[in-house]
This record gives sequence, C-alpha cells and structure tokens, in this order.
Amino acid sequence: MKISNRRRVKLTTKGELSLYFIGTGSAFAKTLNQNNLIIAKGDDHLLIDCGTKCSQALHNVGMPLPSIRNYLITHSHADHIGGLEEAQLLGRYVTQQKPTMIINTAYEKILWEQSLKGGSQKSEARELTFSDLWSVIRPKKLKGYPRETWEANIGSINVKMPRTMHFPDNARSWKDGAWSCAVIINDKVLFTSDTRFDPGLLESMDKKFDFEIIFHDCQLFTGGVHASIDELTTLPASLKSKIILMHYGDSWQNFRSQARKAGFHSWAKEGHTYSF
Repeated sequence: MKISNRRRVKLTTKGELSLYFIGTGSAFAKTLNQNNLIIAKGDDHLLIDCGTKCSQALHNVGMPLPSIRNYLITHSHADHIGGLEEAQLLGRYVTQQKPTMIINTAYEKILWEQSLKGGSQKSEARELTFSDLWSVIRPKKLKGYPRETWEANIGSINVKMPRTMHFPDNARSWKDGAWSCAVIINDKVLFTSDTRFDPGLLESMDKKFDFEIIFHDCQLFTGGVHASIDELTTLPASLKSKIILMHYGDSWQNFRSQARKAGFHSWAKEGHTYSF
C-alpha cells in the first residue's frame, strides 16, 4: 500500500486501485470533512457515500460534484446521504445526465421514501420517481456468506456489501437493524462505513478474504451506534495491525498514543490517497 497526499483528486489511475478520503470525520466533526470515499481504478470510479459537506469538499479540491458519475450509499444518515439531493437535481436540470447508483430494490425504497422524495418528487408538473433521477445497477445477492452480502461491479471495481449492525442502538445483530452495509473493495480492502462493535463481521470476512487493510469506524467514546476505540482495542492483534481508524471526532489527536500502544495500523487522513 502506498499513501500520498494530493491537492487535486483524480477519478482515473494508471491501473492501480486507489482510495481517496474526501473526509475522515464523524457526523458531528467540525474541523474534518465527512467520511466519504472515492474509489478509482483505471478509467472507473465510485463514490462511497455523499454527505452534506461532500459537494463543498470536492469543490475545494477542484472537482465539481457532477464529475462523479457512480455512487454507492451505505446507509441513510445525513453525513452519508445529505448531498444526494444536489447530485440528483444537478443531473436532472444542469447536466441532463442521470448519475448511477448501485442499490438493491429494498434499500432504494427506503432511501427514496424516507429521505430523497421530499425535496425532489414535486419538482415538475408530474411527480418524479427515483428512476427519473438515477440510473440503477442492481447488485446480486451472494450465497455462502456468513451474513447477507451483495455484489456489483463498476468496470474494474468490484464491490461486495455485507450487512452491518449500525442502528438502532439496541439491535442485537445486523438482522435487527436498519439498512446499513460495509464495502469490500476488489477483495483487498474492507471499508466498514459506520458500524457498532461487531467482531463477527471482521473475523468472518477477514478469514474469507485476508484483507490487506481494514478501514474501520472509530468513535472516541463508548456508547451509541459506533464502535469505540476502547472496544476495538479488545480485538486480536492480527486484526488491529490491519485497521486504519476513520470516522472519528475532532479530538482524535488526543488518542494517538492509545491507538499506537493498542497496535492499530494508523489513522486515515482526509485528502490522502491509499493505493494498492
């Protein structure tokens, strides 16, 4: 893995797999952008989540939001979906090109009915639908996985989406929770997105794929709907050495010593590209 700090983000590579962190902050962070990610490989790209700050953060590194053609959304919290209304309306009225989203039928209904419909459905004389605003790639449900997992491709980028246990806070497993998923990227990298502490996810998927790196949600206190640094510290050393911590609060630097002593790989940095 190679790590670089770029002032300008690119949507193409020379063939390597690259992950660019638009931000690494939690939903309430003020000094950090939200934990949204651009995957690029060759001529293909995919945006993982599009929060309320995403468009401005991209603008600040020289990339207009309509440049992003492909989206995957992991769950319906504002720091992950808050920028989608802008994306869909820009496509409808400015570029006249629908962006593409990887999404299954069940989550499309949730995302449209509970979040996106309100600001867009009545934009014209007739009521608009999700399919008026988005082109869709339907992932296929995989067999033989320890939990519900979906798969799709954007050209040379393969993504597998295992369900996660994020919210509500009393869910006992991913089966009891609202829709949320992690993203396995080209069978090399696990990006957990937001999740509560769920050792079963890490252990079962790492056993299957032997990830090079795991980017993991890291809350700086225990409680609520995110894995905490104290909980993650209890993981086996073999897993911690692969974990790059992300989705953290503004005071993350106060925890650098704890993370180093615990044996984590490092902290994800916004504006940095991780190449494989």
